[in-house]
Amino acid sequence: MNKFQFYFAAAIAFCATSIQAETVTVITPYLAQPGTQMYVEGFEKEAKAKGWDVNVVDTAGDVAAAISRIEDATTQKVDAIVINVDPAQVAAGLQTAHDANIPVVGMDAGSDPLLAANVTSNGYAMAAETAVYVANRIEGKGKVVMFVFDAFPPVQVRGVIADAVFGNFPDIEVLDRITPDVSDGGIADSRAKMEAILAANPEPGSIAAVWAAWDQPALGALQAIEDAGRGGEGIVIVGMDANPQARAAIASGGNFEASMAQDFQAIGSTTADVVGRLIAGKKIRAKVIYVPTKLITSANATE
Repeated sequence: MNKFQFYFAAAIAFCATSIQAETVTVITPYLAQPGTQMYVEGFEKEAKAKGWDVNVVDTAGDVAAAISRIEDATTQKVDAIVINVDPAQVAAGLQTAHDANIPVVGMDAGSDPLLAANVTSNGYAMAAETAVYVANRIEGKGKVVMFVFDAFPPVQVRGVIADAVFGNFPDIEVLDRITPDVSDGGIADSRAKMEAILAANPEPGSIAAVWAAWDQPALGALQAIEDAGRGGEGIVIVGMDANPQARAAIASGGNFEASMAQDFQAIGSTTADVVGRLIAGKKIRAKVIYVPTKLITSANATE
């Protein structure tokens, strides 16, 4: 190797070691949820294509711990942070990142001044479509059990809209508004709570429908109804997210009739696109970015 070749090779090696991949930390307490898993998969796939180093942090249902994890990521001087948690509950961590000029993007989180943007599905539209589906199926009358989760903004808004839809039908009564324990995903506790409601309302026809703000409670309610031998009463069950287990239940033609398909992979990949634009120094005009959804019934559950 001559002197020119030596210096050229050295320069290439220096440049290669000097260029570092962007680092992004993804923080969520909800990785046990299938939807969250798919968000993260979509994000990681796009991030890999961009050559980023991604660290996914799961606080396993501990929302308060997410604050410390945001602060840790800030101390590590990552290029960006992505959260899947109510921003209002982790404000102290967000402020730390903001003060360090590290952009934070919500991945189905919620709107907040400290977030550069939030990528999500339109929960208002999803809730309206599923609640109207229920109201129409029970012909505007009967008792409805609702499963909600007000602690998480994207889910909280669904309950608000469903309340409004059902409230517009004088002959629909919301029998109960249940917040299940989601530490294990939500199916088991929803099943137990639905079993109690069925026991308290034993007469056929005493429950017309179950509206769930996401699929896990709907699946738990389905299990309780079937195990109680009340599947033949025509209790209409509707969920949201259209995860694989829900699609299979809907396709079977039983009580679980409909769900809204969120494009979780697209939410994750779109979040990565937003993060990339921020890292590149570009401005994000829309603080809330919606990814399209679709109503799933037995007609298209296997598509």
